[in-house]
Amino acid sequence: MKIIVIGATGTIGRAVSEQLAASHEVIRVGHSGGQYQVDIADPASVEALFGKIGPVDAVVVTAGNLHFAPLAEFDAEKMNVGLQHKLMGQVNVALAAQRHLNDGGSITLTSGIVSAEPIRYGVNATVVNSAVDGFVQAAAIELPRGLRINSVSPSVLVESMDNYGPYFQGFEPVPASRVTQAYVRSVAGLQTGKVYQVW
Repeated sequence: MKIIVIGATGTIGRAVSEQLAASHEVIRVGHSGGQYQVDIADPASVEALFGKIGPVDAVVVTAGNLHFAPLAEFDAEKMNVGLQHKLMGQVNVALAAQRHLNDGGSITLTSGIVSAEPIRYGVNATVVNSAVDGFVQAAAIELPRGLRINSVSPSVLVESMDNYGPYFQGFEPVPASRVTQAYVRSVAGLQTGKVYQVW
């Protein structure tokens, strides 16, 4: 298969790219690195990316910014960080991908454990991750041509505990190698509308 991985320069994206590249052609895309660059928050940038690469068999997104802060400090601008980037960025990719995927192709997005297990300072993450999973479940019943869409919802990564550990006290971290397998199942399997929880 020919697979685009958006967010390929991040911790999860690198692991997913390496795993998939063992059996498939992987095109690594980042915001400023990778073989191609894209701003997922800009629909025109996303459309241009697909225009350059052409038809593919699968698209994986492991990118998306969030804002962590106390609820009392939130305003519309801070909430928009996650809404415009991790939520609408991934939605932008999915909406464009449905026109550029080969028949039977797949889209895999990324949410996270805080959709079901909220944390202090994580209201933006909970709102966004819940919405990503909701989008996947709704889009799955309408996609044409045998296209599939799923999301992967990981817990905090072992590799990210130095940065995010204080937010996830009491959570069991998971290694990127384990999270990667959920992306492989989404790409290689037959399921659609599924949230792969790696907790």
